[in-house]
Amino acid sequence: MNALHGKVYPDAVSALRDILRDGMTLMSGGFGACGVPEHLIAAVKTLGARDLTVVSNNAGLDGFGLGVLLATRQIRKMISSYVGENKEFERQYLAGELELEFNPQGTLAERIRAGGAGIYAFYTRTGAGTLVAEGKEQRVVDGETYILEKGLTADISLVRAWKADTEGNLVYRKTARNFNPPMATAGRITVAEVEHLVEAGAIDPDQIHTPGIYVQRLVVGTSYSRLIEKRTTRKRPGGADGVVA
Repeated sequence: MNALHGKVYPDAVSALRDILRDGMTLMSGGFGACGVPEHLIAAVKTLGARDLTVVSNNAGLDGFGLGVLLATRQIRKMISSYVGENKEFERQYLAGELELEFNPQGTLAERIRAGGAGIYAFYTRTGAGTLVAEGKEQRVVDGETYILEKGLTADISLVRAWKADTEGNLVYRKTARNFNPPMATAGRITVAEVEHLVEAGAIDPDQIHTPGIYVQRLVVGTSYSRLIEKRTTRKRPGGADGVVA
């Protein structure tokens, strides 16, 4: 199907059908279970693209987010920072079935930002003297060792925003701003799923986080999971099982 109106597509499958191919590099926004482009990830599963390299802070949860694509073996390589909540990821990696390029979290964020800004590479002290530095160019400046990290780009960036207008200007909420905004700039094609779509001009320009020039396609998502990645509680004094009488 074609776009309903300009950049707006009727659903996630329609938005990806003519651009998604085997062997592509994808960026997938989100931080833990927050701000994850659930509908676009589901569309990747439906369309069946394989041998994908995926750049994402984490690898989703079992049965949620990128965990869905791990379960179907559509991901060949992950470029990530935090992967500790996905047992299938762990199993595939330890079995040699999944390639992993591990990054310190701040380094990953800056690699994505640099890619979106057209910066080929940058030097950082983070990781110097550790396994992170192996195979990378190193330079000593003022007595400190720095390692060269390359910027990251993607064939397609999948991001999720809270609100968009029909021109693709995006607004994120809270933790969803951790990785979605830089990924939106680093994709050759950026597809955004949003919870609320409004007409062009309805968003105050001062409130826009990602300008629409970076966004090529939009879909409206519904029925989000609203998961809590890891629930932690403590007992409250004065009642059984932590409940105050």
